[in-house]
Amino acid sequence: MVMELKAGGKKAVSVDRLREIFEALPEAPQATLLDFAEFLAARHPPAHLPMGEPEDIPRPPRESVVKAIKRLSATYPMLDRSTMLNDTSSLMSQHIMQGRSAKEVIDDLEALFHREYEKQRSSDS
Repeated sequence: MVMELKAGGKKAVSVDRLREIFEALPEAPQATLLDFAEFLAARHPPAHLPMGEPEDIPRPPRESVVKAIKRLSATYPMLDRSTMLNDTSSLMSQHIMQGRSAKEVIDDLEALFHREYEKQRSSDS
């Protein structure tokens, strides 16, 4: 099956071509391409999806801040993460640049995602 995707509204790129590119890359660039695709998907969530409930993904012990952001993104797939980008980046910076503990930053990230979920849920009602 060949499905056409519009890239910037100008050029059509097939899923088959994306697959060819992906499969030709070494493992590390494949991961980067997938991260970028997930970033784009997060910035442009489908408008037709209902709000839905968060996924039940438990917090593992000794989780890194990056893994927590990925977990929370999967927990709340209905959120537009671009609206939280500034706050998320600020919290990440507090951890990396200022040495704030991962546990504290992850607690704040969880609160941030939950607040954004509640805000969107109440505005959809």
